[in-house]
Amino acid sequence: MTLAETGAPAWSWNLLSDFQEMWSYPFMVNAFRAGAVVAVVSALVGWFVVLRRQTFAAHTVSLVAFPGAAGAVLLGVSAVYGYFTLCVAAALVIAALRGGGDHHESALTGTVQAFLMASGFLFIALYRGLLEGPQTILFGTFLGITPSQVTILMAVGAVVLAVLAVIGRPLLFASIDPRVAAGRGVPVRALSVVFLVLLGVATAEASQITGTLLVFALMVIPAATAQLLTARPALSLALAVLMAFAATWLGLTAAYYSPYPLGFFVTSIAFAGYLLALGWRSLHALLASRIGARLTSAQVGA
Repeated sequence: MTLAETGAPAWSWNLLSDFQEMWSYPFMVNAFRAGAVVAVVSALVGWFVVLRRQTFAAHTVSLVAFPGAAGAVLLGVSAVYGYFTLCVAAALVIAALRGGGDHHESALTGTVQAFLMASGFLFIALYRGLLEGPQTILFGTFLGITPSQVTILMAVGAVVLAVLAVIGRPLLFASIDPRVAAGRGVPVRALSVVFLVLLGVATAEASQITGTLLVFALMVIPAATAQLLTARPALSLALAVLMAFAATWLGLTAAYYSPYPLGFFVTSIAFAGYLLALGWRSLHALLASRIGARLTSAQVGA
């Protein structure tokens, strides 16, 4: 349940007053802080996910966060432990499948996905305590985020970003041309495993904000949008972070004033940005082709 369902907040169109009221609640301040950390980490890791064409792996890891959280709640521990345990475990399994050269990797991964999702719903059904049901785990919520959770997210995010900064350049090389990178002595296999572990950690972190189903969207859509707009790695990374940050904070604001899940707003805003970028790129390509056709006609006429 959001505050909008209780009738507490109401949009007044006085932006300054509205934001002052919203940030007067400690849990909203915690939500915006957590959202900022999640947006930055998800965008940077997601940029490499898109570049390396590992979106199916990201989707798999995001889905298994659900049974991880549900199983942790069933065992009487924080869902955070379930998020991180199963997401990292799934990332290691995917790394093992890739290393083994299994031709049935996609089918096997999809089968495990289905089984774990069913297990998650079983854990929810077996739980006898006070649980809102799968909606919060699947679609996210900004309620109940504590300062200690924000601290954990910041610490985990700092570790992920530090590791990514260390392996960033060789990972970029290995992502663009793995054969040439391997020939130059880059440890392509080891980098792949480390990156998949980072993907698992980043997914577990973001799942606490967007939910397990929609974390995939936050991790992939801003990165895909940025890569549509520019091929320059540094600028593309910066754009991905900016878009993820904007989608998360705008989503938090919209969710505060409505009864709908946070993940829906974050995903919708990010997707709208992708559509705008796609339209801009298509328009740019159309104009370029027309200008090129005119120049060719002028040269032929001359």
